[in-house]
Amino acid sequence: MAKMEFKSESKRLLDLMINSIYTHKEIFLREIISNASDAIDKLCFIALTDDKLNMTRSDFKIEIKPDKENRTLTVTDNGIGMDRDDLENNLGTIASSGSYKFKQDMEEKQDDIDIIGQFGVGFYSAFMVAKQITVITKKYGSDTAYKWQSSGADGYTIDECERDGIGTDIIMVMKDNTEDETYDEFCEQYRLQQLVKRYSDYIRYPIVMEMQRSRVKEETKDSDKPEYEDYTETETLNSMVPIWQRPKKDVTQEEYDKFYSDKFMTMDKPIKTIVTSVEGVVTYKALLFIPSSTPYDYYTKEYKKGLQLYSSGVLITDSCEELVPEHFRFVKGVVDTADLSLNISREMLQHDRHLLTIAQNLEKKVQRELTSMLKSDRESYEKFFAAFGRQLKYGVVADYGIHKDELQDLLLFYSSTEKKPVTLAEYVERMKDDQKFIYFATGENTAAIDALPQTELLRSKGYEILYCTEDVDEFTLQSLMQYKEKRFCSATNDDLGIEADEKTDDDKKDSAALLTFVKETLGDSVSEVTASKKLVSHPVCLTAKGGISFEMEKYFNSVQPDSGMKAERVLELNMGHKAVKTMEALIETDIEKAKKYARVLYSQALLIAGLPLENPSEYTDLVCELI
Repeated sequence: MAKMEFKSESKRLLDLMINSIYTHKEIFLREIISNASDAIDKLCFIALTDDKLNMTRSDFKIEIKPDKENRTLTVTDNGIGMDRDDLENNLGTIASSGSYKFKQDMEEKQDDIDIIGQFGVGFYSAFMVAKQITVITKKYGSDTAYKWQSSGADGYTIDECERDGIGTDIIMVMKDNTEDETYDEFCEQYRLQQLVKRYSDYIRYPIVMEMQRSRVKEETKDSDKPEYEDYTETETLNSMVPIWQRPKKDVTQEEYDKFYSDKFMTMDKPIKTIVTSVEGVVTYKALLFIPSSTPYDYYTKEYKKGLQLYSSGVLITDSCEELVPEHFRFVKGVVDTADLSLNISREMLQHDRHLLTIAQNLEKKVQRELTSMLKSDRESYEKFFAAFGRQLKYGVVADYGIHKDELQDLLLFYSSTEKKPVTLAEYVERMKDDQKFIYFATGENTAAIDALPQTELLRSKGYEILYCTEDVDEFTLQSLMQYKEKRFCSATNDDLGIEADEKTDDDKKDSAALLTFVKETLGDSVSEVTASKKLVSHPVCLTAKGGISFEMEKYFNSVQPDSGMKAERVLELNMGHKAVKTMEALIETDIEKAKKYARVLYSQALLIAGLPLENPSEYTDLVCELI
């Protein structure tokens, strides 16, 4: 028969289909198997009403036959098959969809049938690996079989042929190997087994293949030198029923744990398993896991967030980033929906409205589950927060704080009074009647914060302080700004909202002279010298003026040493401390020594704040001189 041209599309469109829509060539097997599954679905549906079709569900299967010698791969199904018109309509027009039309017809009849593929699109993915494709098919109810054959965009032929029984054979002749591509791999049984397990494990019909094995010969089993023989046996490569499709009441936690361990290659059990099924505007099932520990590469660029996305049990992508927001990037799991086509590119996924709706629903579901864990299983939640709390804090800071309202009640901070992590709600509930702010202090660890002189006044008043020991903590609280109408206030702020004792005019005059002296001595090292309202037993401390704190300065300079980021330094003096009074007295008797006192006290304030000394040698010399 003369070669016919494709009806509506050109070689350019076929080239676009093969090279652009699919990222990996191996995806072709998923598409061919999905089409075979659809063909069986159609015949299964007919079998429900046609008594002449003497077949049950157990009779259906998909068979894979690799031939290494002839470099062919054949996928066979005993589904509905095709006649000449079907071949013309489904394969003569690129991107025509026989499966999609079948589903539409069934929907018009109000029959429920689930079709996962779109034959005209997925079928042509086989040209990524095959230089020639032959389709031998016989349709149910027809006495004639047909052979469709094509080598690509130059056209196709259709001839009558012989075939025993109804169904379809897709015979692919592999492309020649090149330096960059080895197509022989798609004739290797173990490679094919791997691809079926990865992409088509949950196809609902058995996918079978003859597997070559080795065994000890029976007659040499008891010999010192046993001999081996090769044999073949038919194996079912897929498990067929995904765990997330089974009713939750029929699955044990041990089964969920094993699935999590096998699927995501970890020995840890998840700290939380979330099973959800939704029907409505979008229909999907999801099985999500919250890990119990941080993956070793979690905070590196190599870590890939996202959920595995399936379309009716067929894998679309291993990590669909669009399904989880960045602040929940630790969530692992699978989502299965019939509302997505298999033939969907990464770019299309990013803008698919069904996917966006699923993502929004899953975000709310995870948030509710975490809130529930916080309230009902505090020990488990604290373990989770130790592993992923930093991620939630990043979520508060990110995107200009648009997620802070959803995340603020999930945050924990170590409490100075409770000696354990507490929520912001718990802190506010315990606030004293006269307390204006939610107080926090920053430092490398709790011990370092305990020793901060700036916290003395707050402690003496019995105020609770939140300890910020991670670099993101202060940014988080600044993004929140307030919680339940209570603003956050750093213990290092010059105004803690606490009324100080009134000083006499003489005290203020004496203080002014000393503060002026110290400022002139230190020069541009500090922007201001003040009489402290917060120091009790310590002589000196530093506070930051303006929007940049000392912790921010340290963070930015560690990330970008040449940034020149520097907080304005305000030196606070405890006017009643013996060291400060000694310095004040020396102004009248030994002004040079008084200047040395000023420089030593400033250096001590730098050390207390965790800031580097401007001249360590000078500081040690001054201390030795004064000793």
